[in-house]
This record gives sequence, C-alpha cells and structure tokens, in this order.
Amino acid sequence: MLLKQIFTEKIAHSSYMFAAKSSCAVIYPRRDIQVYLDEARAMGVSITHILQKHLHADFVSGHMDLAPATGAPIYVPRSAECAFDHVPLSEEDTVNIANLVLGVVETPGHTPEYVVYVVKDRARSDGPVAVFTGDTLFVGDVGRPDLFPDMAGELAKKLYRSLHDKLMTLPDHCADAPWQPNARAPLATNGSTTLRSTSGTKKNSKGYAAGSGPFFEVPRG
Repeated sequence: MLLKQIFTEKIAHSSYMFAAKSSCAVIYPRRDIQVYLDEARAMGVSITHILQKHLHADFVSGHMDLAPATGAPIYVPRSAECAFDHVPLSEEDTVNIANLVLGVVETPGHTPEYVVYVVKDRARSDGPVAVFTGDTLFVGDVGRPDLFPDMAGELAKKLYRSLHDKLMTLPDHCADAPWQPNARAPLATNGSTTLRSTSGTKKNSKGYAAGSGPFFEVPRG
C-alpha cells in the first residue's frame, strides 16, 4: 500500500492518494485536480476511486472535476442524498481497491451524514492498518458538532458515541489520516502503512490522537 498526503496550506486541507498495484483512490480531493493526475502518472497507477466523507461547507471539493477526468466513480454517504452520479455508502459497506479493503463506518457528529474509512491491507494482515477520520478525529482534538446550530446538542452526543463506540475500538497502531492535522506538519510514510510525523514518532496513530485530547476523558453518560 502506497499512501501520499496532499496538503493545501492556506485552507489547512489534507487529501490523500493511496494505491495498490495499478489502482489508486483519492480521498477528500481539493478543487485543483491536476496534482492528483500528475501524482498518479508519476506512481504509474490509474485513479479508480474517489471517496468523500460528508457534504463540504468549508471548501470547494474537486470530485466533480476529477470524476470525468479519470472515469472513476464518486463514493459518498448514502444519507447525504446527493443528486449527482455516485455510489452510495452505508455502515458496513466495503470498497475494494486491489488488495485493499475499505470498510465504511458511519460516524455522525461533525455532520449528520459523516463516514470514515477503515483500511485493511490483505497483503499484510487481516486487521485494520489505517483509518481516514476526516473531521471526526484530529491529533489531540475532535471535529466541531455545531455547524448546524439547531442540532448542536444532538450532534455532540452522536459525535461522542461515534468516537467512543466506534473509533476507540480500533487498534491503537492504526494510522490516523485526518482532514486537518493540528500539528500542520507534513506527514510521511516510513515504508509501512503507519503515518509518522517528520520527527519519526508515532504522532499520527489513532492511539496517540485519541489519547491526547480532553474530549476522551469525559465519562460516559
């Protein structure tokens, strides 16, 4: 599994490309899609999947441009009820990309329709190796539940459950690939699927991200 982060500094946006064999997926694409076309060409792969996590309100996504440029389908949460051509995803659905299996986990909280993608690399093991948490879990923080003011209390409760009942059950070694890494430091792979900070420490694992934020110390209720 080859994983590459594309970071857009002025809007603190991280998108990701991950490839296996000759196939490649782009997750959370930015508006300027040329970077993905160039990177795919350099890696010798074809973009075959485009994945979104929720409906965006804070930046213009590039999925509508990337799809016709590559012929790749767009995968979005079913509950988003999108009008454009897409593959709808719900809890426990899977997306297969060569030897990679992406499991869909519904994690409402930041928005009502939010999903994250848990990655298993069948060439390595049967267990999860990474999770694309988007705006649900950052390094030392969690997503805002107040984007819909009338639903803020309800979404805060759902976010808590999404974190504690779903993401916290994943192994601590899972690489956490958020949409906005708080440290603003570029991430790199060290030859494995575990994202590391440039200092070499495992500061982008799910265990580190979850263990460094006060939100996780709140008792269940």
